[in-house]
Amino acid sequence: MKASEADILIIPGYTNSGPDHWQTRWESKLATARRVEQAEWSKPVREDWVSRVAEEVNAATKPVVLVAHSLGVPTAIHAIPHFRKKVAGAFFVAPPDVANPDIRPKHLMTFGPYPRDPLPFPSMTIASRNDPFGTYDHADDITNAWGSLLIDAGEAGHINADSGHGPWPEGTMVFARFLGGLKP
Repeated sequence: MKASEADILIIPGYTNSGPDHWQTRWESKLATARRVEQAEWSKPVREDWVSRVAEEVNAATKPVVLVAHSLGVPTAIHAIPHFRKKVAGAFFVAPPDVANPDIRPKHLMTFGPYPRDPLPFPSMTIASRNDPFGTYDHADDITNAWGSLLIDAGEAGHINADSGHGPWPEGTMVFARFLGGLKP
């Protein structure tokens, strides 16, 4: 699949993805990409966030490719039962452990636990060995349940601008390969 054949939905996490974040950069470079906007970025309400993702998927005119980071990952996973349009695939980055009682802020736990059903579309998950919001073992566990391909990013932090992943050229290459393997 080519980027031009897909509606690429950028699904940021808690507090949104700022101007230096790789999601924002990808959105500006990919003509068919658009961000799923949330009404409240700093006080997320699971039902509201999930509804917004489902609305955007269901409004798509082409097969959808989800690109979710951090809290965007459980948001996308919880939205799957509400999709009426075809999702060609999902690219998940830095899934947080939203069932961990040590997560801060605490209200992020309302996005947990993750459903463990196999996903109805191909997916790839990129996880770090030292992500402060979710362990690699947690990512390995949930991706195995989903049938998602897990990619080890090494010690990459939360894979965001703060961890030095603004442009994230390695991620761009992995996403391009993933996208190329999807069927329109």
